[in-house]
This record gives sequence, structure tokens and C-alpha cells, in this order.
Amino acid sequence: LIIGDFTAKVGDPSGVSKERPMLTDQEIRTNMKGYLGQAGKIIDVKKAEVRYNSKWLSKNNLEGILELTKAATINQISERADFRGRIKAGQKVSLLEGLYSLLQGFDSVNIKADVELGGTDQLLNLLMGRQVQRHYGMKEQDILTVPLIEGTDGKEKMSKSKGNYIALTEQPKDMFGKIMSVPDKLISKYFELCTDVDTKALKEIKTALQKKGTNPMEYKLRLAQEIVALYYNEKDANKAKEEFLSVFSKKNLPKDILTKALSSKSYELTDLLCETSMASSKSDARRLAEQGGVRINGEKVTNANTKIKLGKETLLLQVGKQKFLRVKGK
Repeated sequence: LIIGDFTAKVGDPSGVSKERPMLTDQEIRTNMKGYLGQAGKIIDVKKAEVRYNSKWLSKNNLEGILELTKAATINQISERADFRGRIKAGQKVSLLEGLYSLLQGFDSVNIKADVELGGTDQLLNLLMGRQVQRHYGMKEQDILTVPLIEGTDGKEKMSKSKGNYIALTEQPKDMFGKIMSVPDKLISKYFELCTDVDTKALKEIKTALQKKGTNPMEYKLRLAQEIVALYYNEKDANKAKEEFLSVFSKKNLPKDILTKALSSKSYELTDLLCETSMASSKSDARRLAEQGGVRINGEKVTNANTKIKLGKETLLLQVGKQKFLRVKGK
């Protein structure tokens, strides 16, 4: 399992419309904290060999970098669709970005990779791994790509930066709730790509969803149960389903809403959402508010700049359909 702590400084340019900002070492360390926990949901990390690519990339001198650059041509790199589009639009593409796929390919050289896995957006990077291995006289790795899925908005690919993601480390009830917010059109795709449902059952689900009069809620509930059980267990999945039905079908509030006392007596809505971790960033908080996803004491608040005053009385803060928190002043 390779953790790209060095390549994270550059940032993968695949599919992006502008150059990514370089991350600091502190930002990278913060991001890395949860990697093994996430990977541990799928693989037994105790049996895995975990490698950090800074071990070989940070030690590479200029002579080594020059040798690596001989593995690909400028013509080849500039023909990438994402780079080509930016160049055509008059936007810059730095040489640093062009190096990214070579650096990732050098990972395959250092661990003598037999096979590399990735999303379809990683195809060019994975192929570059084969090319770099060939340049160093090694046997070329096999590659396996898997389709990407749209996020909870049903529009763009699932991404933390876009706020449309479902984290592997979400609590069962939160994971269940987010899956239930996915558009109906994605139910079949999520069953196919995110569950262990067999081919026969998948075919039956797809057929049923295409029939007139079918209630997609029935299949979405099953989808959420399947996914939560996959990353937790059947008991947690059933409990999450019961709570979801209680909160959203019977309009009850969750039983275990936390109360948080905050030091300031007044917050702008965006600051309040960030301070309470109900939003990942100010831009995320603004988006949630403007899309009607924020309520205080049951009332929708769409102005992201709204001043929220805190006192001894608690306020019920709700974000989306599954996040609840009581807040008050100290």
C-alpha cells in the first residue's frame, strides 16, 4: 500500500481544470492521519506492506530526475485531454504537473509492482507506470481500473472537495443517511459498484427499478443496508435503518443529539458550521445554506452571512437530513 506523501505536494492533475496548490508538509500529515483507517475498512493493514513514496522520491537527486524524465516525451504528456483543454483555453500547465505521472510511475519501479489498481481517471497514470518500468528494464505491471461514481449530488464524481462524498469512516447512521440522499437514478449503479450483491440479484434490481409503479425507496433502503453492513456489520446496518425510518419517516429527532457549548456569543452561519464541524469549510457551509440544507430550530436559513447569537438556551442545528447538533453559549 503506497501512501503518496511526496506526490501529494504536487497534486494529481488528472481531470482538474487548473493547477492544484502545493500542499505543505503539515497539511499532508493532517490528510494522512486517516488513510490507514480508511484502507483498513477494505484490507487487513496488519498484513499489508505500507510504503511512503517520500522514502525514494525525496532522496532522488537531479541526475536521477533527469534519467526519469527520459521515460516520456513532452509530446506525449501535452496530449493528455486535461492538459490539452487547459492549453487550448490559454491556461498554464506547469512542468511540475507534467512530472506527476512520471513520479507515480517511479513508485511502481521502486516496489517492483506486478499490478496497480485505480479509477478510470487514473488510466494514463497507470499506463505511465508500465512505461517507466520499461524504461528501467523491468517487467511491466498489469493494470486494473474501476469506474468512478457520482457523489450524493448525482452530478459530479464523488469528491471531498466538492462536499458530495460518503466517507468510509462515517458512523453507520450517517453513512446510511447519506446513501438515502443519493438520487434515485444512481441506485442501480451504486448496487453494482459499491455492494457485494451477486449478478442475478443485481439484474432483478435493475429490472424492478425500470418498471412503472416501483417505489425506489424500498431498493434504496436495501442499498444503504448493504453498504453499511459491508463496512460495519448487519447489526449496525439494521440499527441505522431503524433510526433513519424513525427520524425521517416518522419525523422524530435522533435520540443521541450532542450538545456543544461554544466560547463566542455570536457567529456568522458559515463560521458556526465550521466551528461545530457541521461543514468542512466556509465554501462548503455557504453551499449548504444556499441550497437550503441548513435549519436552526427547524427554520431554514439560506443566508450564509446570517448572525447567530448564542446564550444559555440551546439551539438545534440541522445540516442536511442526517446531521443534528444542539449548540449554546458557555
